[in-house]
Amino acid sequence: MMQISLHSLTKSFGSRRSLDSISLEIDAGQILVLLGPNGAGKTTLLRCLTGITAPETGEILFDGELFQRKRLDSRTRMFIQPDSPYIYPETTVLRHIGMVLRLYQADSPGVEEKVLQLLDDFDLLPLVETKLGTLSRGQVYKAALVALLAADPELWMLDEPFASGMDPRGLTAFRRYAREATLRGRTVIYTTQILELAESFSDRVCILHQGQVHAFGTMNELRERNAQANVGVLQEIFEQLREVST
Repeated sequence: MMQISLHSLTKSFGSRRSLDSISLEIDAGQILVLLGPNGAGKTTLLRCLTGITAPETGEILFDGELFQRKRLDSRTRMFIQPDSPYIYPETTVLRHIGMVLRLYQADSPGVEEKVLQLLDDFDLLPLVETKLGTLSRGQVYKAALVALLAADPELWMLDEPFASGMDPRGLTAFRRYAREATLRGRTVIYTTQILELAESFSDRVCILHQGQVHAFGTMNELRERNAQANVGVLQEIFEQLREVST
């Protein structure tokens, strides 16, 4: 179970500050949704957490230990699923999953049955020998997601999984597996622009705006802080952000 601490995390791209002194404490065994307008810093935060992008200042700690990007043992504790998964187009679905399992040292006895069940749940069994480059966007995302679920690292990070092109069966399976993972102490962090979904599928909500944390807490906590909201609380918060930006 991984405890995540962010202290004054800052990252800029040119003159634009994507993350501006972000500090957060993220407990293990929960689903955290990152919300915010386009350019708020959601994807940058995910990339910093996995070591893809290095922050300019600040610290990331996992279980109280400073995260070092060069340490593979730390990076294999986590998995990032971008909105367009990293794939080799000429690689088949099954080979891709096998590569990920070996990378995460998760190709242990009995994993075959687990992979077969995942492939069935995501309706990919007929496509196991199909090259990823010939599949639809949603099918590629499901194949990459099966690899993530089979490897089962401590920290899952997914950028816009509900805008990935997955069909309803895939979306339902993902929600079920993600919730089950939190019961094993896994932490799931995902981004979305769908407020109704964020409200129903999260334990904590983090709203970013202009690279800063605008709100963080459970839905009940956010409702208490915005008790006068005339619409849904998340919609109300986004309306406030829009007014501040204009």
